[in-house]
Amino acid sequence: MSQEVVDGRETATEEGIDSAKEANENKLKDRKISWARLRRVDSFNLEAGRVSTGGGHSSKVDWRRTLILAFQSMGVVYGDIGTSPLYVFSSTFTDHKIENTDDIIGVLSLIIYTIVLIPMLKYVFIVLRANDNGDGGTFALYSLICRSARVGLIPNDQPEDRELSNYRLDTPSNQLRRAQKIREKLENSKTSKIVLFLVTILGTSMVIGDGVLTPCISVLSAVSGINSLGKDAVVGISVAILIVLFSIQRFGTDKVGLSFAPIILLWFTFISGIGLYNLFKYNPGVLRAFNPGYAVDYFRRNGKKGWISLGGVVLCITGTEAMFADLGHFNIQAIQISFSGIVFPALLAAYSGQAAYLTEFPGEVEHTFYKSIPDPLYWPTFVVAVAAAIIASQAMISGAFAIISQSLSLSCFPRVKVVRTSAKYEGQVYIPEINYLLMILCVIVCVSFKTTEKIGNAYGIAVVAVMVITTGMVTLIMLVIWKTSIWWIAVFLVVFGSIEAVYLSSVLYKFKQGGFLPLAFSFVLMVVMGVWHYVHKERYIFELRNKVSSDYIKDLTANPHINRVPGIGLLYSELVQGIPPIFPHFIANVPSIHSILMFVSIKNIPISKVALEERFLFRHVEPRDYRMFRCVVRYGYNDVIERPKEFEQQLVENLKEFIRHESYISEARMGEQSEQMTEPMNLQHSTILVNDGIVGRSGRSSTIHVVESQQQNHPRVSSGSIQSIQVDAKSTNSFSKMVTSPIQGAEEEMQIVQKAKEKGVVYLLGEAEVVAEENSSLFKQIAVNYAYSFLRKNFRQGEKVLEIPRARLLRVGMTYEI
Repeated sequence: MSQEVVDGRETATEEGIDSAKEANENKLKDRKISWARLRRVDSFNLEAGRVSTGGGHSSKVDWRRTLILAFQSMGVVYGDIGTSPLYVFSSTFTDHKIENTDDIIGVLSLIIYTIVLIPMLKYVFIVLRANDNGDGGTFALYSLICRSARVGLIPNDQPEDRELSNYRLDTPSNQLRRAQKIREKLENSKTSKIVLFLVTILGTSMVIGDGVLTPCISVLSAVSGINSLGKDAVVGISVAILIVLFSIQRFGTDKVGLSFAPIILLWFTFISGIGLYNLFKYNPGVLRAFNPGYAVDYFRRNGKKGWISLGGVVLCITGTEAMFADLGHFNIQAIQISFSGIVFPALLAAYSGQAAYLTEFPGEVEHTFYKSIPDPLYWPTFVVAVAAAIIASQAMISGAFAIISQSLSLSCFPRVKVVRTSAKYEGQVYIPEINYLLMILCVIVCVSFKTTEKIGNAYGIAVVAVMVITTGMVTLIMLVIWKTSIWWIAVFLVVFGSIEAVYLSSVLYKFKQGGFLPLAFSFVLMVVMGVWHYVHKERYIFELRNKVSSDYIKDLTANPHINRVPGIGLLYSELVQGIPPIFPHFIANVPSIHSILMFVSIKNIPISKVALEERFLFRHVEPRDYRMFRCVVRYGYNDVIERPKEFEQQLVENLKEFIRHESYISEARMGEQSEQMTEPMNLQHSTILVNDGIVGRSGRSSTIHVVESQQQNHPRVSSGSIQSIQVDAKSTNSFSKMVTSPIQGAEEEMQIVQKAKEKGVVYLLGEAEVVAEENSSLFKQIAVNYAYSFLRKNFRQGEKVLEIPRARLLRVGMTYEI
């Protein structure tokens, strides 16, 4: 607990030593002080009082560590943007003719200010702040918004979730009223929720599409250095490299990651050195491009043609989103140092050198990069270029895997096998099915398009679309979470929104020339993700409406035909607010219940990680002597579900802790009722603090400090008060019978749980077949009966995802009509 809570506990202990009369007189006064200090913790969140602080990046900067991270980030983050000089000028001058040399300076000016405004200003100094406890990307932005406002489509929100250590968003501001109004509109508008979800999966789909386009354009452009062998040979070699690249994915980037940073650093050294050489050798006058007037003149001279060429210029910032998406492996300062100190000046030198070369040789724009390399450095540069292209491809492929893994945790993607490839970096995963699908698509794109020009048309749409989505979501975060001044928000939205809108209009113009490809990818992925999430939501609502009543449980306990078998039974369900309807169906087919039965719900929280101390929430299912419990197991979108043996151990240990604390609370409540009959306490199940960790069951007395919950009117505001209760042997004996009536002594109950675990743990998995109701619309019938059914049958089943041993698995089938 915090220092404030400790201080309150010590104060309450001193007061408890005084007479009961004095304690009663000061009770209300003490409550008022404590309510301002304590957070609400109810019976479903007993573990929250013992939380180790963590998550996110530390506010104290260790500069030695930061510099090491800055070096490591070179190989993970900047491969894509670093290889863009291979193809930017050739993609901008698509007809391979430069009629006016001033156009070269105009394009260079556009490149310079695009890099300055988008990667440098927008991402490095603004967007990186919108991280989710250190994690970035589209899902991180969505999770931030979901935590600030209840905009999730699945109605499984619980007050306890807002007490998680990584959940809170403490940003006091005088703009609170505006933020509350926007939050209320978002929460009350179903359309807003759906639009926000669709925008999120659109951005996610575009990034996954990058996992196809980045390897194609990077490898093709690098291999084009041996263009003398012919176009078909270049395509064949590129396809071979791509197949090898995807084949080694199962080994994980961690195995070869140590070499990534030095190679990319060597690449930036090559391109900056060659750029400076060309700049001073051919035409230092191209540095006039730092005057933005040359960009304006470029549009005046070329009009529509200049606007269309922006689709090539925007490729200079490909991979910018990776700075934000890969933030979880590093920290903000590391990204800022590496980009500002190495990447930014290297890119400016490379593009300036190419522009200077083109002023002398404008006819060689199709292969600007390789033509501008001095002869002695040609083959070393070619080798490093191929290696850098592979690294750039590797980063985007790994990013696609990580995003799909996050999508799985938020129930936005069909179940697939996720393999953790790195013990050091939890975000590095390998998904076999997706890997081979991406490989097939990459080969098809390479063989079909053959040139970087057409792939560049497709690539531009994916790049700009994600940036536009990021701008919109960060604007919403500024309004609701950061509570920034409306004028700064307007400047951010107008400046970056207008720039990206112009670029988006340009790349969309090339829809027929390859721009349709990422949109087609995104459409298919959005349909898959949308259908899966929609049916998942409808299934949850069905279970919520048909959850088991308390009368059924009472009748079940009185039924002599129900047998109790030794062991622990874990009945899995996604329902967190009650007992799922599949339970009566299970009893009807197998009229037996394990000696300990738990209704387990795996719940994904919109944060990156949930501390182990906060993961398990328990609650008794009445009547208590039947030993049935509800358990919600909470995971963040970057958390890993443990293997069964480890999970069972954690579950049982946390259950025993719950039983121990429930016993403490019951004894404390009954003790106070016996001593203070004049003022009954409204004591909810709460986290407690115990002197010496043991309740006095022996002759000596012990002091128990109970955190009392007081629910406030506003759902986001709650508090509690500390009461000091003197429990001695006499008072304990006076109510021990009442305590042990519904539940035996804590130690005995814990022994029963341990013995049940030793007898074995059985997993009861409900397999619900979901079908649309007969009177449903045609769209719903197609989505549920055909699309969802196809996805469910052709992807992995629940027990495989949870890695449940088949020998201890019992599946129960049931049909849900939604």
